[in-house]
Formats: sequence, structure tokens, C-alpha cells
Amino acid sequence: MKIDCFCHFIPPKYLSALQKKARLTADFNREMSNEANTNLDVRLHLMDRYPGVGQVLSISQPPLDKVASPADAVELARIANDELAELTVKYPDKFVAAVACLPLNDIEASLAETDRAINQLRFRGIEIYSTIQGQSLDSPRFRPLYEKMVGYDLPIWLHPCQGVTGDQALFGWPYETSAAVVKLVSGGIIRDYPDIKFIIHHGGSMVPFFEGRIKWMYPLEFGGAIHNPREQFRKFYCDTAVYASTSALRCSYDFFGGGHILFGTDMPLGPKYGLTAETIYAIEQAEIPEADKIKIFWRNAADLLKIPT
Repeated sequence: MKIDCFCHFIPPKYLSALQKKARLTADFNREMSNEANTNLDVRLHLMDRYPGVGQVLSISQPPLDKVASPADAVELARIANDELAELTVKYPDKFVAAVACLPLNDIEASLAETDRAINQLRFRGIEIYSTIQGQSLDSPRFRPLYEKMVGYDLPIWLHPCQGVTGDQALFGWPYETSAAVVKLVSGGIIRDYPDIKFIIHHGGSMVPFFEGRIKWMYPLEFGGAIHNPREQFRKFYCDTAVYASTSALRCSYDFFGGGHILFGTDMPLGPKYGLTAETIYAIEQAEIPEADKIKIFWRNAADLLKIPT
């Protein structure tokens, strides 16, 4: 059994509404041209290659706050979430859970949609982006959303939100994710909400690799308001979407530990629709205890998302 915690999909009704109401760039249109990202039959056929792998679905880019008015974003989020919920009901062995899409340019509406998604649609968390309308994630504006998720004891998926091509996709995304994580620590979000749970993409991005810089540079740049900042950074969860690099996985493992890493492939995005087989192989080849591999493949996700097993 394996639970892929970071998968994306754009269901058909949502895609049609998005194309009518949103201001889409060429970058986002390219992402939507991926058949496995928009065509359910293609997706299911592709998933048949990996028996025993269940997916946690989240909506693919773009962030609604960047491409739609607040009123349209509210409507689009509801359409997206309703369709994801239908997939989890119809294909429970394939899609084991879903993550709520939110109209983050309307925080009150986002709070209401979070309640609806979790209480009525049985979603297992929400997705936000590394910046929201140009505001960093430590803004007081977003604290009610953090408080709500602490109350539900469910995680927040954190996705980068720059462009999806060229240098932005290659190195911009890891930087953007890492910068957002720094804001969550330096802005006191992790300190003030000690039980909050964030899942960050791509093995934690730059965070585990620059552990030494966190130790020595963080106090110089941000002072002593955050005690022991490395331990604050270690409270995050990360996925394994590092494009099948065992050495990168080991770096993430050494920093976050076996209890804070979740199997995730970014399927169907990236080469070969998310490198599912290659990511599985990279984890299996890692020189870490077998018990921690089990945690990474499914146990951590099942516990964090409260998925019955």
C-alpha cells in the first residue's frame, strides 16, 4: 500500500468554468494541456500501472486568487471541490482523499469553503500557495485560516505559485517554497500555532540542504524572537517529489526524520507524469530503516490525514 499525497487534477466542469471565467496565461494553459491532468480516463489508465497506490487529489494550478475575481473564485472553488468529492466517492480505491481548493482572495469565503469541504465533502485538508495576492503567509489576514485548520487537526498543503516554465519552474519553485517557509517561521506562525501542520512540496525544497545556514544565518538575519529556529523548521512535513533523487531524499530524511516525510510524486506533472515508479525505487534504495520506509509510503499520510486503513 502507498498513499501519494501530492497529486494534481483538473476535473472537466472546473476546467470549462476556469477557461470561461479566469485570466489564463500561456504557462497555465500548457499545464492544462497535460491529458493525465484533465482527462479522467487517461488518469485511471495511467494509475493502473501502479497497483496499490492511492492518490490524494488537489487542484492543479493556477491559484484562483491570481486569475479570477473574488466572486468568480468562490464559484470556481465550489465547482472544483464538488468534482473532487465525486471522484473520491466513485473511486475510493484510486482516490483516497482530496484537498480543498480555496478562493484565497476572499478569506471569509475561504473559511466557509473550508468548513464545507471538511464537514460535508469529507476533505482531509486545504491547499494554499506560497504567496497570496502578493502577501506573505505570515500576514495577520491569514491567521483565521490557520486557527481553523489547527481546530480541525488537518494539514495545509503548501504549493509554489510562480510560473510553470523555464527558470521559474526549475529553481524558482524551490526558492519560492523555501521563502514562504521562512516567513511562516520568522512571522511566528509555527511558534504561535504549535500544532499546525504544513506539507511542503519537493522534499522540503531548499530547507534541508541549507540546514547549516538556518543554524548560523537565521539568528543574524531575524534575531532571537524564535528560539531554536531549526526545530521550528523541522515541524514541517515534506513530500518525496524530488524527481527520484535518492540523495535528495536522504537529505530530507536527515533533516525532517522518518515521521515527517510523505510519499508524493507531483503526478501527473513533470516528466513521465510525475515519476511514480522512479520515486518508489528511489525510496526503496535509500539506506534508511524499513520501518521508516513504511511510514513514508503510507503510514504518515494515513495518520496525518486520518485515513482509515
